[in-house]
Amino acid sequence: MMIALIYDALKQHLGPTMNLQELRYFVAVAEHRHFGRAAEACNVSQPTLSGQIRKLEDELGVTLLERTNKRVDITPVGSQILIHAHRALAESGQMEAVARAARDPLVGPLKLGVIPTLAPYLMPLILNSLRETYPGLTIELWEDQTRSLIDGLRNHRLDAALLATASDAPEITEIALFEEHLLAALPLDHRLAGEESVNEEALAEELMVLSDGHCLANQALAACGAKHGAARSGLQASMQAATLETLVNLVAAGYGATLIPALAADSLTARGIILRPLTGKSSRTIRLASRPGFPRPQALRALEKVIRKAVGPALVDGCQSGVPSVQKASKTL
Repeated sequence: MMIALIYDALKQHLGPTMNLQELRYFVAVAEHRHFGRAAEACNVSQPTLSGQIRKLEDELGVTLLERTNKRVDITPVGSQILIHAHRALAESGQMEAVARAARDPLVGPLKLGVIPTLAPYLMPLILNSLRETYPGLTIELWEDQTRSLIDGLRNHRLDAALLATASDAPEITEIALFEEHLLAALPLDHRLAGEESVNEEALAEELMVLSDGHCLANQALAACGAKHGAARSGLQASMQAATLETLVNLVAAGYGATLIPALAADSLTARGIILRPLTGKSSRTIRLASRPGFPRPQALRALEKVIRKAVGPALVDGCQSGVPSVQKASKTL
């Protein structure tokens, strides 16, 4: 029944002579705005790609692309057809996924998005275990900010995503995996370096955070008393960084302080900083997000199981200046 429904939906987007490969080539050119780069991404020769798009235009009877020596632009009608091309390819992907799931849901790729403040620290803890426990399951990793990952889920570019904030999207479901403490990262000679724990609000005037778009920036600001939506000021406006590594290097150089997630502690303490627990025990909830209709829920449960097992012993109570361990979250959000 499901296969029939998907097939009927797919037929609504494809004409009698069009094929999916032509649509893939068209989407690739639309994304790259360059025939050579699109052909390279599709692993075909440029003449082959150009010929297939010409064929698509002939079949539709319209011009999809405006070609010049330097760039490629999409015509107005091409922009409209591009929307339907994305839908047709998504439906095709779903059809293939349904078929794969019917054979073995734990075999094949799982397209996983992960936020940048989690991917470098969690993925090394779980990839080997996933490979050993579920050898047929392969992770295709996409590291990006929360908004892009949510868009990827909506557009079927991703199967699942690991987030640190609620998506607030009714078409996406989330499972809480664990609660991760935030820690104060201070220069070695900081006035609070000798304290066993640090009050978050004591760092408000010297707090440096990641650039806009990183959910950790908003969480750090909120933990230190900034009101939601308030404009950044001082170091928060002048010393923004794109990565935690850059931010911690700025701390080590004495420019200010910041908050980092507990899983990053072991990787970042060697950079000439001191970590202290926060008196307010500020934390973030790591969530596994997906679409309710994803046809391989067994693959998501396998990922969930491996993550829950990995984060338990990943950090040890009392290690590295009293850094607390992550806490397991127990319920579906």
